[in-house]
Amino acid sequence: MFQKPPYTITEKAADLLAKIVEAATRLELGTDFKRDIRLHRENRVRTIHSSLAIEGNSLSLSEVTAVLEGKVVAGKQTEIKEVKNAYEAYDKIMTFDPYNINDFLNAHRLMTNGLVKESGKFRSGDVGVFDGDTVVHIGARPQFVPQLMADLFAWAKESELHPVLKSAIVHYEIETIHPFEDGNGRMGRLWQTLILAKWNPIFAWIPMESVLYENRPHYYEAIEQARKVDDSGAFIEFTLSAILDTITLQVEHQVKHQVKHAVEHQVELSDIQYAVLKSLEYKSLSRKEIFAAIRRNGDSRSFKRIVEPLIATGLVEMTVPDKPNSRLQKYRLTHQGKMALKENMP
Repeated sequence: MFQKPPYTITEKAADLLAKIVEAATRLELGTDFKRDIRLHRENRVRTIHSSLAIEGNSLSLSEVTAVLEGKVVAGKQTEIKEVKNAYEAYDKIMTFDPYNINDFLNAHRLMTNGLVKESGKFRSGDVGVFDGDTVVHIGARPQFVPQLMADLFAWAKESELHPVLKSAIVHYEIETIHPFEDGNGRMGRLWQTLILAKWNPIFAWIPMESVLYENRPHYYEAIEQARKVDDSGAFIEFTLSAILDTITLQVEHQVKHQVKHAVEHQVELSDIQYAVLKSLEYKSLSRKEIFAAIRRNGDSRSFKRIVEPLIATGLVEMTVPDKPNSRLQKYRLTHQGKMALKENMP
């Protein structure tokens, strides 16, 4: 019987989870993020740069970009190899099963190929994490690593905990067990992204690692704080905060782009969208009720063209944000929507 890892879901973590679900829904359904291939490519480069930089890779973002474009870069060959390997691992992320040990080992092989002796294998010796000459963490003894990882994945596969919470716990446990000779941090971050992406595919293109890199002192502090009490609660809070920050930045980017596009190309929609806001002034309405109120055809194209930009700009919100396709789904004005309605009154 596998053992449940020690963790506490605090009120703060629960609040962050609710905000992440709402923000992810807004990014997925209320913006063009899923179709923004250029941004996907840029985010993937940011992800690789940040995850490697956390581990000490000195290549800049522009140098990482150049490596992935096949250009010659004046840098350490090992660091250039790390970039190419990380790209291979992230490029195949959606082919991995997050609870399959063989996939975990194969991902490590891609991530560390040509860089470590035991690439794609659990380590055969002891390993420690050092701060200068001081040991700050000793990984599990090597003879216990395979079973510890099997137990972790078995728990994660069977657990009904929300995937966002589960992803943080698995990330922390990988850092704690330290199953590999090298590349444990990279694998922890990759596997958290994988679990998130299996819940919602947009996470395959969200550079959470960038926020972790920008806040790496707090990242290390959260790991250390969790280790001291043998409970990943502090790490869960930190990584959920990083996820929310990352999604929020992506939403803001998309909203600015879409608002600019709407102003330049879709000025004729403003009267229709005002009518939508007006229909929601005193009550929440379903999609069908909205289009009946504005006397328009409520097909998917019309919804995407008329209502989704209002959701993206924060003027309208879903009443059931964690279940966008719920038959009980309705839409209501936000505070910003109410203010916009007043400002645009004829």
